[in-house]
Amino acid sequence: MPGRGIESDIVTAEYSAHHLQVLEGLEAVRKRPGMYIGSNGSPGLMHCLWEIIDNSVDEAVAGNGSKIDIVLHADGSVEVRDRGRGVPVDVEPRTGLTGVEVVYTKLHAGGKFGGGSYAASGGLHGVGASVVNALSERLDVEVDRGGKTYAMSFHRGEPGVFADKGEPRPDAPFTPFEERSELRVVGKVAKGVTGTRVRYWADRQIFTRDAAFQLPDLETRARQTAFLVPGLELVIRDERHEAHNETSFHYEGGIAEFVEYLATDAPVTDTWRLQGSGTFTETVPVLQPDGHMKATEVERECTVDIALRWGTGYDTTTRSFVNIIATPKGGTHQQGFEQELLKTLRGQVEQNARRLKVGNDKLEKDDVLAGLTAVLNVTVPEPQFEGQTKEVLGTPAVRAIVAKVVRQELAQRFTSTKRDDKNQASMLLDKVVSEMKARVSARAHKETQRRKNALESSSLPAKLVDCRSNDVSHSELFIVEGDSALGTAKNARNSEYQALLPIRGKILNVQKASVSDMLSNAECASIIQVIGAGSGRSFDLSAARYGKVILMSDADVDGAHIRTLLLTLFYRYMRPLIEDGRVFAAVPPLHRVIVVNPGSKPNETIYTYSEQELHTLLTKLRKQSRRWHEPIQRYKGLGEMDAEQLATTTMDRSGRLLRRVRMEDAEAAGRVFELLMGNEVAPRREFIVESADRLSRESIDA
Repeated sequence: MPGRGIESDIVTAEYSAHHLQVLEGLEAVRKRPGMYIGSNGSPGLMHCLWEIIDNSVDEAVAGNGSKIDIVLHADGSVEVRDRGRGVPVDVEPRTGLTGVEVVYTKLHAGGKFGGGSYAASGGLHGVGASVVNALSERLDVEVDRGGKTYAMSFHRGEPGVFADKGEPRPDAPFTPFEERSELRVVGKVAKGVTGTRVRYWADRQIFTRDAAFQLPDLETRARQTAFLVPGLELVIRDERHEAHNETSFHYEGGIAEFVEYLATDAPVTDTWRLQGSGTFTETVPVLQPDGHMKATEVERECTVDIALRWGTGYDTTTRSFVNIIATPKGGTHQQGFEQELLKTLRGQVEQNARRLKVGNDKLEKDDVLAGLTAVLNVTVPEPQFEGQTKEVLGTPAVRAIVAKVVRQELAQRFTSTKRDDKNQASMLLDKVVSEMKARVSARAHKETQRRKNALESSSLPAKLVDCRSNDVSHSELFIVEGDSALGTAKNARNSEYQALLPIRGKILNVQKASVSDMLSNAECASIIQVIGAGSGRSFDLSAARYGKVILMSDADVDGAHIRTLLLTLFYRYMRPLIEDGRVFAAVPPLHRVIVVNPGSKPNETIYTYSEQELHTLLTKLRKQSRRWHEPIQRYKGLGEMDAEQLATTTMDRSGRLLRRVRMEDAEAAGRVFELLMGNEVAPRREFIVESADRLSRESIDA
């Protein structure tokens, strides 16, 4: 099993203080390898290889060496050779160890942590080489530097000597260094020849039995690195089979050539190159000469290099990188790129709205990304990553810098007076607008089908009086009490966007009933079917067929009870509608006062919504010496109104009053529903008795 026997391999009673000092950090790596390489399967094995290759790539990016060889040996080991400056071989004064031993045994140590050796690098956390060493049964390093070849070997992170002759083997007898480590001189090289060779055998105590180096993944990574570092040649040699396979990758065109390689469809635009830079400040701990860390504000420079083109297809292919390292899950650089791309193209479409005939529709991100092939590479000193596997960039300031570069560079493209640039910009706008129109059309078709399917499955298709509009955001469903109110509401509604669903009296109290009882209840089932978004956990708010659901019941005690029962149904089984503010209660008037005007002037009709409001109105009219018709009409139900009155007071958007149902505190709302509508009678009785004094007798409509 992976990890078995790890502690016995790391710490034994025979280890000297020197050994413990070397292995103190690497022990944690072996105990928790997933924290550093993601997994102990093939992906983790490949990640170790990336760490070694990235060190060589960083040398090439810094201008040292133009070729890297990667050899997959037949014995399961892998070797990486470069022509860089070579790992330092002199003694590091703070630790007393040679540079080779520091790099391969100390976590967070190396040339990438002082800022002196690399402006920006891929091996960004400084743990790459030492982590690979800790997870290797054997690791051999050879360094060409200063006319000599130096060598050092390690066994599971511990420096020492293997007693083997000829071809090296990981199971050869190993003797650890006792007092001090030795960097052996094993040969001579010509003056000016430098480089590093690393060969290691992955530790099968750590990695699973089926973990193996994946040649296709290695070739893909080598190809993209060759694109990202123009002029660098990477050669992969696979010696694991009888027929040795060798592949070489070498490109001079950079990421523009990468985009052409990735794109498979016919072009709408040429490959555009967007380049720029920006600076930001951040506070970082800096190691002082006395060994202490001090928070220091430093200024960073971020350079941005983007190549992109749109094609006639629909798929989006985006590759993002930070210091040559792929970030497959994106991060702040990709967010800034996509957000500014959408913002810029939205602005261009609005400026050309008349020619493009866009109406009130707006571009969305998918419209802009359709057919896009893009490669985004940013260079940032010491970027912040989410996790050691470096799949997501987290440095916040990069988002704004990338957005600024995209905004400025695209503005130059769209304002260019060159005929070719103008034609490409025009074709691009036509493409994204056609994508938007296709999306809007598809959504409208989907809504039509959804409405049709919901109606076909409804057990009460004849009772639903539907509206003509397919625009969910514009449509309204009125749930009305009784057939008499339905007849009036039919004539009062706007049939373009207002639908009606009548219910018979008081529906089932779903707080007490089971789910099966609720679904078998005709009224509850018809409401759920007509809304068309399901119920309970499967409720899908985006599938709701109406933008507003309005409960329209009589302004009496029975009407309030029906409204409460309906709200219980929505709270229990369609709660997202309430949380999204899409459930309303209509507020019909209680009184109709006809004020007599003198002469031939037509009488004035005033509606009031409470007894207090009526008394206030009558007092005001008396002071003005104005008369009204007696008796004042008191509405006991919606059926007493004619269509014009119902439309004016309750249904017409220009004059109606709606009360939005809110749920500020879901937990409190749940307690109230359980108290008032649940199975326990005693708490409800206690609540009624305690609250009786707060009720005004005059407010009871009896």
